Amino acid sequence: MASSENSTAFSKTLREALIAYSFDFGGIIAGFLVAYYFNIFQSYPWAIAVYPAILSARGMISGLFSGRLGTALHLGTVYPKFLGNTESFYALFDAVIVITLETSIVISGFSIFFSVFFWEVTLGGLFDILAVVVSTMTFGLILSLFTMGVGFTTFKKGLDPDVIEYPIMSTVADIFITLCYIFTLSLYALSTYVVVLVSLFHICLSFYVVLRDFRKNEFIKTIKESFVTLIIVAFIVNVTGTVLNRISYLVEKRKEIYSVYPALIDTVGDVGSVVGSTATTKLALGLLKPSFSDMRRHSKQIFAAWTASLIMFLLFSVLSLLINNILSPSTFLSFTALLLATNVFAVSAIILISYAVAILTFNKGLDPDNFVIPIESSIADSITTMALLAALFLMS
Repeated sequence: MASSENSTAFSKTLREALIAYSFDFGGIIAGFLVAYYFNIFQSYPWAIAVYPAILSARGMISGLFSGRLGTALHLGTVYPKFLGNTESFYALFDAVIVITLETSIVISGFSIFFSVFFWEVTLGGLFDILAVVVSTMTFGLILSLFTMGVGFTTFKKGLDPDVIEYPIMSTVADIFITLCYIFTLSLYALSTYVVVLVSLFHICLSFYVVLRDFRKNEFIKTIKESFVTLIIVAFIVNVTGTVLNRISYLVEKRKEIYSVYPALIDTVGDVGSVVGSTATTKLALGLLKPSFSDMRRHSKQIFAAWTASLIMFLLFSVLSLLINNILSPSTFLSFTALLLATNVFAVSAIILISYAVAILTFNKGLDPDNFVIPIESSIADSITTMALLAALFLMS
């Protein structure tokens, strides 16, 4: 009986994970956009290094929102509808607006620090980084509406938002925020003032939200707990950017690597989100003890999520080579070996990290959903980038 239940849990998670990961094919679109508009990135010495920070920052916010939303839908503290929802839902949505501004400023601050020491940026470029990052993230606020729609729809359809929602949103966010970043870089070259005005709008909106909601305990709790996560993420994503800069020197203009990069970090982050989100829901429902020794009770979800990622990496290899018109038996074998080596390094690490963050925050009396996906998604970006660099050295 237990064996049958375990088999069902594995197959259900594998099936839902494959559905969710299939949206990571959209990461190829984001990568193709970077490869296609690479000349815009070359216009600024910091642009390619800041790109992972933009992806991770938006991913962190989408992860926090989708993680909190998924657990709240399971617990019944949020209803699957836009209007006439609970106070908890509106406090969470308002918190996302403020956290987005916080994230933009802190990410920019760390980017400026790294730019001085590692990216060879002039003093004039420091203001450029701040204006472009804040403006890009302001445009990205539109994604919060889509996050709600995905969460509500999957829950109504009887699917598990903890498995489905973030993987979908991470890919949609990558494509959309990449377009926003390219648009903002292009707009900044034409008119600095428009980009600055967009940033000022977000600042004013955030002040209004804080003045309206600062007495709401749930709003303040979300802001406080997410700020701790934000500091960690801000440092990590700039390490990622520095490593990506190193990769860009190493691979020069190998478009198949740039094309597949966002899809790789998406999928590794998705594995962490599936492992972490399902664990936080089990912890909330009392189905999982907050200890590493109880990890075996979660093994079916873990191995299903990992198996699905291996399948996706194989497909990414084919698609990236195909769209760059370099598909052949030899390129397929070498590129697939590179991606699978990256997968083994990155996924094994992110599974342990996601599970550890879930149980450690739960034991500390914190809300794991404020930490798990934001931390694991940003760490996943760094781990995947480092794993890719290691695999490139290994294969060469």
